[in-house]
Amino acid sequence: MEEIVRYSTPVTWMRRTLTRDHELGGHPYRAGDRVILYYNSANRDESVFEDARAFDVMRSPNPHFGFGAPGPHFCLGAHLARREITVLLRELYTRLPTLHATAPSVRQRTSFINGIKSLACAF
Repeated sequence: MEEIVRYSTPVTWMRRTLTRDHELGGHPYRAGDRVILYYNSANRDESVFEDARAFDVMRSPNPHFGFGAPGPHFCLGAHLARREITVLLRELYTRLPTLHATAPSVRQRTSFINGIKSLACAF
């Protein structure tokens, strides 16, 4: 489940306004500057994840940013989402073990939320 969230990264980006001056990577940022956090980029960081572009359900540890960064902006629904994903996949493949896609997915048309609008399947 953690690798699904890391790999799919439900929230693509988030804008924040800095509350204090900060330097990152040798670049100074000032209080009031607006910055964009690209979660998908963080979840593909090769200095953090070995073979970062590969989908690996055995990846451990998996310090992804799929539910936002640690701290006050962490997703309040993260624990429920983890449980829902786990139960959904277990029940879906228990009841429909031959489930498979029959056409390419149709993606949502938004840059903010990463998701699939529809996916034709058969079983």
